[in-house]
Amino acid sequence: MDWSFIISQTLTALFTPLALFYILGAQGLNIHFGYTGLLNFGQAGFMAAGAYGTAISYTVWGWPLWASLLFGILASVVLGILLGLPTLRLRGDYLAIVTIAASEIIRLTIRSEAVESVTGGNSGINEFATGFYDANFFSNSGRYELGPLSFRGQELWVMLWGWLLVAFFALLTYLLMRSPWGRVLKSVRENEDAVRSLGKNVYAYKMQSLILGGVMGACGGIILALAKNFAGPDDFATKATFIAYTALILGGAATTLGPVIGGMMFWSIFTFVSVTADQAAKANVIPNSVMTDVQAGVIPFIFLGIALMVLMVFRPQGIFGDRKELEVDAR
Repeated sequence: MDWSFIISQTLTALFTPLALFYILGAQGLNIHFGYTGLLNFGQAGFMAAGAYGTAISYTVWGWPLWASLLFGILASVVLGILLGLPTLRLRGDYLAIVTIAASEIIRLTIRSEAVESVTGGNSGINEFATGFYDANFFSNSGRYELGPLSFRGQELWVMLWGWLLVAFFALLTYLLMRSPWGRVLKSVRENEDAVRSLGKNVYAYKMQSLILGGVMGACGGIILALAKNFAGPDDFATKATFIAYTALILGGAATTLGPVIGGMMFWSIFTFVSVTADQAAKANVIPNSVMTDVQAGVIPFIFLGIALMVLMVFRPQGIFGDRKELEVDAR
């Protein structure tokens, strides 16, 4: 087994666009679940709205890239309004069921043959980020070594903008949650009936929270699509939402840095287990009769599922979280 390769891949995974994808999704869920108590299981739908809004407006409508990026964000705002209007009067499990169904409806619609001329169907939309990479001041074809880390020039360009977005949303969350608006959100999480009795429009605050967190998720979808130069429906399956939730719980809900650290740790651990299992299978450390290198792909999900269960039992507040912050009123 090549341990230097395993360690290099693990450290590199801390900063890659895939890590950014889950971090931005977790930051949005932090607004929804951590601070407002909304059990949104449809974050992947917002991610898809951002990616496909950008890709469609650029390739099909011929808009400039900057306008396409703004349209991707606007698409997530519209989705938040359309999803929130009929659902935000629901609580707890009922809201979770509706949002996960809405997310799957979006994904299945995108990949259907009826709209294939617009969305690309199962094949998705390719080569729409050319203008984005034309502005890259790193060499698109070059490779950059930073100690044990190694990145392509294209990856560095995406990572630069992705980490700027993460920093911006972390700062925005920090400021908002210390403002009167943020304090109302926390009150809604604890007891929305009490907030309503004080004359606050709980429905409006929930809608604002859903839209803000959805925009963060949409930015994650845009970053992933730009990194791949491809928007595909399978990138936005329900699995993406649950991985983002895992990252949030790992780092700590209702904290500014929890989603960031949790997302970095999650993806690096996932990569470590994945690469180690693959290397072990290929080197026959694990006999083929027990596990082949193809079957090794499920090991990270098994390991992380067990780790998540252990975390929820012994430290449900995560690394940085406060147990009191997770006492959500989900009646």
